[in-house]
Amino acid sequence: MHIIDSHFHWWPKAFFEHLCNRKTYPRAERDGKGGYRYFRREGEEPRFSPGRDWLDLDFQFAHMDSLGHEIDVVCSIGPLSVHFSDEPVELGREDAMVWNEQMSWAQKKHPGRLWASAAIPLQDTQVALEVLDHAVNKLGLMGVNLPGSVGSDPYIDADRLEPFYDKVEELGLPLFLHPTDAIFPDHLEGYDGALHLSLGRVIEVSVAASRLILSGMMERHPNLKLVMSHTGGALPYQSGRMDKNTKKAKLPRPTSEYIKRMYTDTVSPHTEGMKFAIEYYGVDHIMYGTDYPCWVPADALKFFAGVGLSQADQEKIFYHNARRILNLKDPVPVAVAAE
Repeated sequence: MHIIDSHFHWWPKAFFEHLCNRKTYPRAERDGKGGYRYFRREGEEPRFSPGRDWLDLDFQFAHMDSLGHEIDVVCSIGPLSVHFSDEPVELGREDAMVWNEQMSWAQKKHPGRLWASAAIPLQDTQVALEVLDHAVNKLGLMGVNLPGSVGSDPYIDADRLEPFYDKVEELGLPLFLHPTDAIFPDHLEGYDGALHLSLGRVIEVSVAASRLILSGMMERHPNLKLVMSHTGGALPYQSGRMDKNTKKAKLPRPTSEYIKRMYTDTVSPHTEGMKFAIEYYGVDHIMYGTDYPCWVPADALKFFAGVGLSQADQEKIFYHNARRILNLKDPVPVAVAAE
């Protein structure tokens, strides 16, 4: 089976080496084992500790090859996407440029096997537009990462960001909405992270998407391609509650209609969750994803097989939907310098 994994994370070592040279926070340190520790704030425990399974693309591809399928990948940033909007704007621009150049390098090195999306600093709307233009029109990246918050500011529906959403819609780019770990960890602390990892990220992505709906952003941008991570968070399961309680937002349509206009992945660690997301959004709005290396791709395949779809619907979710929704085109092979 030919598969496109629409929810795949590769974090370039070159980016973390860049952060290791930084004296201010956020910054990174080498861990002495070939990986890194990422610190968001001084005095805090490391927020992320990526090792080989995050940083070594050849290692990651070898793992995918071991699954018995032909698997291509779409790289999005995941929770680290908050970094670029979590620091002074010029540093955010600089770091986004470094990240995007690494993504472009990987996309050119692996044409047709890997597609990559852009980091965008959102603290300043004009800078966001400039970085967006460079990432898409100069570097050839295929989409945009949208953190669930601008640093610790949860208002990704701020009026000042309207020109950013205008341009993303105009360019027909997918927006990969992913939680950032910047909003809810303090409220869901304890249990060695179990509560936040189980519910915090689901809550954040749900709230962020709801803001884009209730603010009228989705109404004003009918062609915006919003790709929600993790089977849409809680929204599919609370869709009726949203319709019942969001009338004060004075939208011309029920909230559920905007939710169903979005796209999502199959990243749910049980068959029932995948099945309900497919039933709710419709088979044409779902793309296969594993959240690798956060989750185990072999398990994702096993859970997906349990949904019991027809061969034609499996092929849509495994491959054809991602090609269509994300407008994936095989890059022209070019000579690529060493990383």
